[in-house]
Amino acid sequence: MTSPSATAEPGFGGGRSDAAARLDGLTRAVEASRGRIAADVLAPAEALSERALERLTLSGEHTIVALAGATGSGKSSLFNSLTDLELAGVGVRRPTTSWALACAWGPDGAQGLLEWMGIPARHQVSRMSMLDRSSADTKLDGLVLLDLPDHDSTEVSHHLEMDRLVTYADLLVWVLDPQKYADAAIHDRYIRPMASYADVTLVVLNQIDRIPYEERERALADVRRILADEGLPDVAVIGVSATRGDGVDDLKREMASRIRAKSSAKSRLGSDISSAAEALVAVGGSGQAPGLTPADREALDSALVDGAGVPQIVDAIAASTRRRTAQYTDWPVVRWLDRFRDDPLKDLGLDEDLSMSALVRAVVPEAGNVQRASAELAIRHAAEKASVGLTPPWRDSIRDVSSPPGDDVVDALDSAIHGTSLGLARPAAWWRIVQALQILLFATMLAGLGWLAVQGIGHLASFDVPDLGQVGGVDLAVFAAGGALVAGLALAVLSRLAARIVGRHKAKRADQQLRAAIDRVTTERVIAPIQSELDAYGAYRSGILAALG
Repeated sequence: MTSPSATAEPGFGGGRSDAAARLDGLTRAVEASRGRIAADVLAPAEALSERALERLTLSGEHTIVALAGATGSGKSSLFNSLTDLELAGVGVRRPTTSWALACAWGPDGAQGLLEWMGIPARHQVSRMSMLDRSSADTKLDGLVLLDLPDHDSTEVSHHLEMDRLVTYADLLVWVLDPQKYADAAIHDRYIRPMASYADVTLVVLNQIDRIPYEERERALADVRRILADEGLPDVAVIGVSATRGDGVDDLKREMASRIRAKSSAKSRLGSDISSAAEALVAVGGSGQAPGLTPADREALDSALVDGAGVPQIVDAIAASTRRRTAQYTDWPVVRWLDRFRDDPLKDLGLDEDLSMSALVRAVVPEAGNVQRASAELAIRHAAEKASVGLTPPWRDSIRDVSSPPGDDVVDALDSAIHGTSLGLARPAAWWRIVQALQILLFATMLAGLGWLAVQGIGHLASFDVPDLGQVGGVDLAVFAAGGALVAGLALAVLSRLAARIVGRHKAKRADQQLRAAIDRVTTERVIAPIQSELDAYGAYRSGILAALG
């Protein structure tokens, strides 16, 4: 839809830019809410945007005034009296007005308005100012006067034409007659529902000559009372006799003042925009959207991290690091004895060549109903927090984009975790170095013990065994066996301490990487769609506030 501010030309005085800005706001609000607010709710605002944009680009020197009323109200007679021409058939010749007639004061620029309203050429007439013998304050230069079909006609086409043309009028003049001025048909269908258009409404009590002179003011006061009850307390009510001319000049003065001020077109356009904007606000609201706070985002991340089993995975990484370190660096005898103990890795179905996928499968089984429900609950809670205070269409839109059908966030989280490489399967280089040292120390201990055994056997069998000497007064074999044992056990203890430190480091790094992977999925699948809807609401709200003025 084209922005009105881009196409509108000067023509309504200083108020045109305001009207264009408000119309532009309404257009932006409609565009932003498309697909969120029901199409039938947006349709009137869309139609108004198109119609108002066309009105802004047409003549601002003319004011469209529509005479509307019931059969027998004298509406056509009033039309003739205002034009000083016998244009509209009255009485027996034309008991009901079945088509719209248009009379334009001055031809320049009015042709475009008449074509825009769809008035057939045979129902148009231009009244040149030189024919006008009115006084200066009753001259109607710039007027486009419409005589609308009777609103109470039995023909459906007449009703449709009446309803269509009412939307084009800059100023509405409701013509009532003394017998039916309180008739519910015109009040309930038109005047009361259009109370917001009071600034561009006049009421004429026609045929006032049929009311005794002393009762006329009371009749006019009664009409004002009815209008006040309907929400139009400030609408001007003018008593007129179209056939005798009573009050016609008063009506002309009122119309002429508005034409000269060019206020009616601006006021009508403003009322149309306000009405359309208020209808949208009734459905889409206009309050400030809270959005997601950092605390809300942190709560969502924590819930999804817990639901994905990250704490269990991190604990398992720390435990498996300690266990695998011990398998490589413990004293060989202890490693041999550990074979007879339950192996937690094997209990989890893992072998020594640990991989991230294997660890995840072992620690976090296939996403079950509980895990899925937990994630969905966290996402729904985040969507609700982001849409606090919004109306149902926007709340539903945010909820729908946060959990679209067919887009399983839990599966996406699992894939992200499985795809995270932490280098768990590769043994640390220092494990193999310590393992080699432990084997060397164990071999040294066995050699020392073997030499001591040979010395014992030699002593019992009375054969000589070479003396290997001493170290600090201790036989070399004893020193070698004891030293290797002490060194091996000390190295095992130090390795276990190192394993705890390394395990915590790996667990911390794994926690960071897994959280980052989950954060990427959360941002892409949940946060970004929610923010996109919040941005759309922000554009809608900005436009609607501009439209409301």
